[in-house]
Amino acid sequence: MAKRRILKKNINYICSELFAECVALMHYKVDVKQDDVDNIMSRILIMQDEFISRISHTQKGSTKAFYKKLSKDLNEQVAEVVNSIEQLC
Repeated sequence: MAKRRILKKNINYICSELFAECVALMHYKVDVKQDDVDNIMSRILIMQDEFISRISHTQKGSTKAFYKKLSKDLNEQVAEVVNSIEQLC
């Protein structure tokens, strides 16, 4: 369980990079709608809070299955956010 700290740092890093992409998109793309970018940015922040909270409250018993599902869910949500950012470009 000592790796939870590292996992939290990785999730924070991923979310901060996605957030930075949105900020860069807002500044360098002229014809992008502010509301669309704001929605994606809020989705990123909610996703970060959700996953950090899930790591903090690990289910007892089946920890391997818990972390496998957490990893799968994180990858799916990151892919959805990246696709949303690509659609705005």
